[in-house]
Amino acid sequence: MSIRKAVPLAMELSWLVLFALVISEFFTDLPGPGWATTFLPAAVVFVLMAATTTLQARASAPRGEPRPPVEVAPPVTGRWTALNSPADKAPSHGTHVYGQTYAIDIVADPETGEGGAPARPAFRRLWPVFRRNRAFPAFGAPLLAVADAVVVGASDGQRDHLGRNSLPALAYLMLVEGNVRSVLGAHRVVGNHVVLDLGGGTYAMYAHLRRGSLRVRAGDTVRSGQEIAAVGNSGNTTEPHLHFQLMDGPDLDDARGVPFTWRGVGVPANGETFTVGEQPAPV
Repeated sequence: MSIRKAVPLAMELSWLVLFALVISEFFTDLPGPGWATTFLPAAVVFVLMAATTTLQARASAPRGEPRPPVEVAPPVTGRWTALNSPADKAPSHGTHVYGQTYAIDIVADPETGEGGAPARPAFRRLWPVFRRNRAFPAFGAPLLAVADAVVVGASDGQRDHLGRNSLPALAYLMLVEGNVRSVLGAHRVVGNHVVLDLGGGTYAMYAHLRRGSLRVRAGDTVRSGQEIAAVGNSGNTTEPHLHFQLMDGPDLDDARGVPFTWRGVGVPANGETFTVGEQPAPV
């Protein structure tokens, strides 16, 4: 077993030990003061978790000079805004795990009234705590293959949860749900997703897809510009958006990030809005 596969397992075991300690304090009568039976062991577990997180990040980090950016077509059409972009920093999401070093998030951001699409809801401090997905223009937007490719992974059975674009909902996501998803593994973090083999040791991963929207399955061959799924709000997300990345392998627990550039767009920076016209239909 490689270190990159062993470290996530160690993290999961650390969480299980921590949960067991907390539960045992409530439901058993352990001898000794509370700090000795719960808080001290919990502190040890947290130290272990921090160590395994550091090891995991180091194990997933690119070694040596990064590969040259791979140019691919944009995965969307219309007007979008970039978030968590590798144009500003790498790793773009603060971690190398799951091949996210050069990942990017994008949200649909149409002009008010453009095509009848709703404007993107603003972030709220308190209310409403949660929003329905249909309030976000990205939800259900078509996603396109960025190159001629072979589908090597496809999953869309997870639910689309409500949008968490408020302070209370964000706190819940970061402190509770996000940690639980990390324990359960990569598939619960990225949610519904599809992985394309672009050839040359490069793979594209689309995350947080809408449940039931996949138009392809593992083994299918797709052409550049072909619709393969739709934007959703599954996995570890605050609102409907696309998380896109290139990586050097199909296994999220073992992959390293690969730089990308979108043809005609480049790599939009955080907060940068870009527009992509309709791509030619596949032959």
